Parts: sequence; structure tokens; C-alpha cells
Amino acid sequence: VKVMESGGGLVQPGGSLRLSCAASGFTFSDSSISWVRQAPGKGLEWVASISSGGSIIRYGESVKGRFTISRDNTKNTAYLQMDNLKSEDTALYYCTTGFGYQKAITAERGQGTQVTVSS
Repeated sequence: VKVMESGGGLVQPGGSLRLSCAASGFTFSDSSISWVRQAPGKGLEWVASISSGGSIIRYGESVKGRFTISRDNTKNTAYLQMDNLKSEDTALYYCTTGFGYQKAITAERGQGTQVTVSS
């Protein structure tokens, strides 16, 4: 299993970013995908999950209504569109296989992509 996150950066509060997760080494279209994040000095937080076909989606309470998870199985890529970003969204973001909190936080992670929300 290999995933590579990209798209992070520095953005002002209220801004937007789109993260990408490029996957290889497994059958992407058969796998649920999740995003988790880790803020400085804190533990892993589950952000969102999407089922293999994209029909089932769940979000953590802190990002509901602001973040959108999606996937393109033809490109073996998942996305996390982040709108109305807040300073508390600052974290290292990872994509993982698996659906839901328990599976996402224990799954193997890539190197992550840093998101910093600051004015």
C-alpha cells in the first residue's frame, strides 16, 4: 500500500485548499479511503471517509459543512476540498485506507501534507 498526499500549503483564515491522495500498490477502487490529521502536540484526528464506490461519505464534526471528500477511481486518486479554513485546521494531513475512525487512525499512512492556516 502506498499513498502520497499533496496540495498542502499556507492559507489565510477563510481560504480554501484541495488536497490530493495518489494511491498505488493496491486495488484503489476496492478500498475505502479516509483522511486524518495531526495538529502540533495533539493526537490523530479522523477527518473524513469515503467508501470504495463513493456512495457513502462521513465527516468528523469539526469539519462537517466545510470539507468535502471525493475520489476518482479512474485516476487512483482521492481528494479533500477544504473551504472556510480556520486556524484550528492547521495540521499534517494524511490519507489512509479504511473507513471510519478506528480503521483510519490505525492504518498505514504516507508522509502527509502540511496545512497551515494563518494570517
